[in-house]
Amino acid sequence: MKVLFFGGTRFVGKAIVSRLLSKDHEIFVFTRGKLPVPKNVTHLKGDRSNDEDLKKLSDFSFDLIVDSSGRKLEDTQRLLEFSGLPGFRFIYISSAGVYDNTQLFPVGEESPIDVQSRHIGKAKTESWLKAKGIPFTSFRPTYIYGPGNYNPIEKWFFDRITHGRSIPIPLDGQAITQLGHVSDLAEAISKSLETDKATNQIYNCSGNKAVTFKGLIETAILATGKKVSDFNLRSFDPSKLDPKARKVFPLRLNNFFTDISKIKTDLAWEPKYDLLNGLIDSYKNDYLLDNHDEVDFNSDESLFD
Repeated sequence: MKVLFFGGTRFVGKAIVSRLLSKDHEIFVFTRGKLPVPKNVTHLKGDRSNDEDLKKLSDFSFDLIVDSSGRKLEDTQRLLEFSGLPGFRFIYISSAGVYDNTQLFPVGEESPIDVQSRHIGKAKTESWLKAKGIPFTSFRPTYIYGPGNYNPIEKWFFDRITHGRSIPIPLDGQAITQLGHVSDLAEAISKSLETDKATNQIYNCSGNKAVTFKGLIETAILATGKKVSDFNLRSFDPSKLDPKARKVFPLRLNNFFTDISKIKTDLAWEPKYDLLNGLIDSYKNDYLLDNHDEVDFNSDESLFD
């Protein structure tokens, strides 16, 4: 298929482009050109906020459009205005961050939406695509991790582990979260193109199992080849912090995990990575490749004031 990709040069987009290339799709990537475009990909240089740049798209027609960088409804409306509708389907990268707080877990695709969420634009985009009858498939990952992650999730833990620091943990560390490997997300998106079941569907997409904060930290320690017994987990009271903020701790401070049974059934998809193997992948194929000698740990102390 002829594929137009918005984004595609870092982390999630890069992984999806790589996967689609392996399936012999013809890829066009629309980016500002700040990062190298993968080999065997046509680069359409432009900024999605600039109408003159978007006009370049009118010279083409596409079977598939993948949007990994849209945040607001207006973002998607504008790009489709210039690109035209895809002949086959529109793939949208949404977020499990659209869900409202709940006491019922795991969270399913029909769970209530948080209208105050910073991701609400993604939920509005999904609703608009459905209302307009545009064939689409949307993916709502929880925390995505893996090589190339520019969000400081696994890096936050690896920094403290490799420097032999005490590791801050909310209360007793029993809050539950969920991570999904970027390669598993890319594979799910690729498989969604192989079945009509995925048309006009929204899917949670993450790892098979949720994990406590304590379990996540201990698994990260094991991923670096160190012993859990060599580290001190230092408890802090999160009550004065915004539960959804990630400024001083890299994850939401409340329970946050989703039901992925729908995507597994519809797409015959199964996550390849368990948490340990996924973190080992991040550590060996990303973290160890960079210099982490100078890390600012001052924010840690603010948790204990």
